[in-house]
Amino acid sequence: MKLDDRCFDCLLSRVALECTLSSAGPDLTDKTVQACADLLSAIRYDPVSHPQIASAVHRHAYGMLNNPDPFKDLKQQSNTEALSVCNRVQPSLRSFRDLVLASIIGNTYDYGVKTHHVTENFDEFFNTMFNRGLTIDDTDRILPLTKRVVYFTDNCGEIVFDRLLLEYLHANGSEITLVVRDAPILNDATLEEAGQFGLEKFAATLTTTGCGTELGVRLDLCPPVLKEALRQCTLIISKGMANYESLSLEKDLPPVAYLMAVKCEPIADDIGVPKGSLVAKLCI
Repeated sequence: MKLDDRCFDCLLSRVALECTLSSAGPDLTDKTVQACADLLSAIRYDPVSHPQIASAVHRHAYGMLNNPDPFKDLKQQSNTEALSVCNRVQPSLRSFRDLVLASIIGNTYDYGVKTHHVTENFDEFFNTMFNRGLTIDDTDRILPLTKRVVYFTDNCGEIVFDRLLLEYLHANGSEITLVVRDAPILNDATLEEAGQFGLEKFAATLTTTGCGTELGVRLDLCPPVLKEALRQCTLIISKGMANYESLSLEKDLPPVAYLMAVKCEPIADDIGVPKGSLVAKLCI
């Protein structure tokens, strides 16, 4: 997807949040937000995806704040909260659809959207959303394609539930290439967080996007091992909105299963579902 005019204010609000998380004073906050607004105005019509534009703005903010990982504490908090809920609900997750739904509910651990708020009671929230179910449910079509999977992760907290889905796929014979962010950006998972939960045990290959401090996926920057996995895989599992925004622009991909909570109006409009929907959408 390209940058939508509605994304402008949302993106700058995340810069302001990064200033708060970095304990920046009023002067540095004002300078950082203004500098990022100027940069956004300069590049907003560039012929690149929304994640590429957003990434450039976040990198600029991180540099001005001298903080390479403003969301570090929130990432750890999300993982701790998610692990507590995961341990409680795991015995009741019996099917592929259950595990997909749980991993999508985990995708709500997202601090990158102004109009989306991470719940303070994730235990109760999980039950509500699990009972609500999927707005788009292609899980019956997705499962037969899981022989060789490239799995693009998204947020911390979410990866706790990804672990259950990865374990299921691995136990049922899937060969998995697991992909995390190359460097910290927002609250996305990196190799450090993947290692905390032993995700490598369920993957034939654990790699990064190769893009540095970058949201989404850039196929031109993928490391060779990932390019080869994408060439050979039977399915791409794409978690979250930034990966959707990136991959939905690409042509000649293998089948892609987009698993996400739809947290903003532009993506809701693009997919054709209400904001707040949980979707498991297969695109072939």
